[in-house]
Amino acid sequence: MKEMKVRLTFLEEILGTSPSDPEIYRKFIGSKAPDAQTLEEEVEALGVDEVTEKSMTIFPKENGIPFLQDYQIKGFFKDACGMLRKVPKTHSSKIKAYKKEIAGLIFVKEKRIPIKFDGDISSCLRPLRAQTAQGERISLANSESIPAGSTIEFTVQCLVDPDMNLVIEWLDYGRLRGIGQWRNSGKGRFEWSDITG
Repeated sequence: MKEMKVRLTFLEEILGTSPSDPEIYRKFIGSKAPDAQTLEEEVEALGVDEVTEKSMTIFPKENGIPFLQDYQIKGFFKDACGMLRKVPKTHSSKIKAYKKEIAGLIFVKEKRIPIKFDGDISSCLRPLRAQTAQGERISLANSESIPAGSTIEFTVQCLVDPDMNLVIEWLDYGRLRGIGQWRNSGKGRFEWSDITG
């Protein structure tokens, strides 16, 4: 198994992704589909996007310190690989079942990854536009925001040593497309460095 300790330094603000009300899914979906058999059926009926727009998204915190979860890093890896598979001659273009490989062969050692930053957590309010069968839909989204210059550190573990080349390729992609909410606009973009001791 190959390990690499990584530091990400965010070039743009990073936005929170967790609902501020831990019961938001149950309360909102239940009010929209009270006769559905199960919560899962309600989510399927309404769609996750509609649910998440109803509350500010925040960073989870431990002792007041915001953090990212390990699965958010793995989610970034899956997103990056999915895009880079379309780029000829990349390492990612050679992977077949990439989501399965990332889920089962590449790990983030730390469960919770504290975000180090100076300043205060602010908020980012932005319009969301979508084309639906009923026409254009516009709503507002609001997220906690941690400023550019903040950092996180975590350890990537690859059960197949050559997979570290994939991880490096995905981390390089972070300069173009980041982690967290509204990453298509550039939020959450980062530079990275290998700080393995």
